[in-house]
Amino acid sequence: MQIAIINGPNLNLLGKREPEVYGSETFEDYFESLKTKFPHIQFSYFQSNIEGELIDKIQEFGFTYNGIILNAGAYTHTSIGIGDAVKAITTPVIEVHISNTFSRESFRHQSYISGNAKGVILGFGLKSYELAIQSFL
Repeated sequence: MQIAIINGPNLNLLGKREPEVYGSETFEDYFESLKTKFPHIQFSYFQSNIEGELIDKIQEFGFTYNGIILNAGAYTHTSIGIGDAVKAITTPVIEVHISNTFSRESFRHQSYISGNAKGVILGFGLKSYELAIQSFL
């Protein structure tokens, strides 16, 4: 099984950025623990602060992988292009968020991805990614 994890803007700052919201663990450390916990899954990981690069990766993985876990960060609420990319591919996408976006600013309540995703998991910290993996098993 092949699962891609794609993270959007500012998620490279996990462990440093607003630890009261996002925790103190880096995503790279967490990713290593996922690979250990799910040794039968071949993971790919990509992070970018650039919208077009995220779309390119969605398209690259979107016809051959078994699943994509997408945390588009702030682009979730602004990017019709990312939403369209998710709609255009055949690989199922789980939208994830570390925080509960509905307990935050009202502009974070809108997602251009959710309507085209297989599902949405939010508010469970980094465990949101693990829950998304389990949804593909």
